[in-house]
Amino acid sequence: MRCERLDVWKRSCRLSVDIYKAFAACKDFGFKDQITRSSLSVASNIAEGMEKESDKDKSRFLNIAQGSVAELITQIYIGIEIGYIKKELGIQWVRELNEIQRMLNTLKKNYA
Repeated sequence: MRCERLDVWKRSCRLSVDIYKAFAACKDFGFKDQITRSSLSVASNIAEGMEKESDKDKSRFLNIAQGSVAELITQIYIGIEIGYIKKELGIQWVRELNEIQRMLNTLKKNYA
């Protein structure tokens, strides 16, 4: 299945775009680089996994995407605490990531 057909891929792309836009003017390049990279990693690993031939490879890349979700949630909470992310926006992003994580769990069952 092509990634473009998957809602989980679409939603993770949208979230990555939102995060890139939110941090466009951020001068803390280390934090900006880390949070944008992990946001990009979620959708990218879904896409890469869906192009793999074997179910084992598909599952492995979905696992990597799930790890990136956990990393991104951590960075969002830190971003809230240090004042880089408004709490309401950060909580909205975390809710979306929890839903993305649930969708990834469901998708992975197809390749177990």
